[in-house]
Amino acid sequence: MKLVVQVKLLPTPTQASALAATLRACNEAASWAAGMAFTHEAYSNFDLRRHTYGEVKARWGLGAQAAQHSIKKAADACTALQARLRIRRTGGPLSQRHRPAGGKPLSFRSDAAQPYDDRMLSWQVEAGTISIWTTSGRLKAVRITAGAEQLALLAAHRRGESDLLQRDGVWFLLATCEVPEAELNADPVDFLGVDLGIVNIATTSDGEIMVGRQLNRLRKRDRDLRTKLQRKGTKSARRRIQRRRRKEARRTRDVNHKIAKHIVAEAERTGRGIGLEDLTGIRERVRLKKPQRAMVHSWAFAQLGAFITYKARRAGVPVVYVDPANTSRTCSECGHIDKANRTSQARFACRSCGFVDHADRNGSRNIRARAQMLWRSGAPSSAPAVPHPRDGRTRATQHSQ
Repeated sequence: MKLVVQVKLLPTPTQASALAATLRACNEAASWAAGMAFTHEAYSNFDLRRHTYGEVKARWGLGAQAAQHSIKKAADACTALQARLRIRRTGGPLSQRHRPAGGKPLSFRSDAAQPYDDRMLSWQVEAGTISIWTTSGRLKAVRITAGAEQLALLAAHRRGESDLLQRDGVWFLLATCEVPEAELNADPVDFLGVDLGIVNIATTSDGEIMVGRQLNRLRKRDRDLRTKLQRKGTKSARRRIQRRRRKEARRTRDVNHKIAKHIVAEAERTGRGIGLEDLTGIRERVRLKKPQRAMVHSWAFAQLGAFITYKARRAGVPVVYVDPANTSRTCSECGHIDKANRTSQARFACRSCGFVDHADRNGSRNIRARAQMLWRSGAPSSAPAVPHPRDGRTRATQHSQ
């Protein structure tokens, strides 16, 4: 299983200047290569290299490996764009979104990520340094920092390429690690149902409610501040919006990691599997009132599900995705389905048998029952299928950390 570990670089001012110049040169070369791909309609890596390799090395002073990675980055981006146009992800040929996407060559930001292979980058994890190629020569003893768990993963399981990027003036390397999966528990004693919601982000069939109103107050405060800055419309306001957006994304990711870690640890400790709702396409299927849309669309439920799935794979815990239809309207005691059963956001009261429970806990118990039934019928432990970005086919969700 592939995991991505983020490592922070601590370069000196001289080293930072060399890294910035290298990133700028690689992305300028990639943008030029993408223009050549548009002109010659050469979207494969091999064809594009024939048109651009010599010029990229000569004009931007890139080494052989850096030149090939820049060309491949341009070819991959062009191939992905052509696939999106082909399956009309950007609308029809006459739509406003299609014309800008398909009518001009791609370009890359000067600080866009650049891949590095083992010929261009070497790691000294125990010493806390790296050696990295730049257009100014090889930089040695560039300091790195990360958590103890991340460094241990790097030392034991790092494989393949790493991406160099700069974000808000800070340098990072995203390293790929091949982590072995634990043996799957093929005979779970039960399932832990997890209901994902707006007020309470996750509620388990054990009755545990995670996060809730405190986080939603923070989210509302952030949304109100973002609206205020958007109305102001100045350059400084837009810059602040970008900083706030990244801060909100980091908080969301952190909360989702903590929730996923807790759920998987509980399931592993008790020898159970995990039941989740298959929410693929839920935003397109469900119609909401305007005040509710911002709350629903502002939380990364797919990210939380992906985190639970990949952490479960590492722990050998089976995960079953179930149909979410009517889980909030079905009585977990007698099975009676009625819209009136959900008397309020937090209260469930069955109109048939009189069973009363917290609405999210009742829903999670229904998810648990459906997961048990699917597992007994031979359902595999996997993530739901989502459209592949290149050809529109379905594939299993990939997970990374």
